[in-house]
Amino acid sequence: MSLINHNRLPNMLIKEITTIKPLTPEKARINALKTQKDNASKALKAERDRQKIAKAQKTIGSISNPQT
Repeated sequence: MSLINHNRLPNMLIKEITTIKPLTPEKARINALKTQKDNASKALKAERDRQKIAKAQKTIGSISNPQT
């Protein structure tokens, strides 16, 4: 059996537990639209980056293998 030295334990605070109120339908819709906007922006950036990489790879390929 181990003994606990209570003098060495850090002071612990008990924080009040609060309940989270559900969002109103209007606020839930706004949050959903914001999420959709963020996801669309990320998808657009990813596609632009993909196209830039594809174009750069094509350029590198044409420089390293000239067909003249």
